[in-house]
Amino acid sequence: MTDYAKPLPYPDADSAPYWQWAKQRELRMQRCADCHQVRFPPRPMCPACNSQRDEWVAMSGTGTIYSWIIVHPPVLPAFAAEAPYAVVLVQLDDDPGLRLVGAVSDIANEDLAAGIPVEVWFDDVTEEITLPKWRRRRA
Repeated sequence: MTDYAKPLPYPDADSAPYWQWAKQRELRMQRCADCHQVRFPPRPMCPACNSQRDEWVAMSGTGTIYSWIIVHPPVLPAFAAEAPYAVVLVQLDDDPGLRLVGAVSDIANEDLAAGIPVEVWFDDVTEEITLPKWRRRRA
């Protein structure tokens, strides 16, 4: 795991809880403690009510593919061996207003379609970073 050559996120004060929960294999999102709007990416102030109070809530980890792109050629050399590869936009079942970008692991590029049910899974790419990724929903 230590020779992972692709770019990694740099958790900051706002996003660190997201990455800590991912390491524990939970998809959690930041939610305003006052108006309860879930928001992503994490940020210090609620865009709906301007509150600076937040909490982290567990999400189901399920959604559907809203859109996708096939990347040819790779944006960075570190992804060359995987090209062409898909990047999906997943609409979460918990909140249709939330959409997460990520990698999809078990759906062939030519089989991608809007509405495919997916679930999150967690890839330990280094000892410190676990990336949420998507796969076809199994249950």
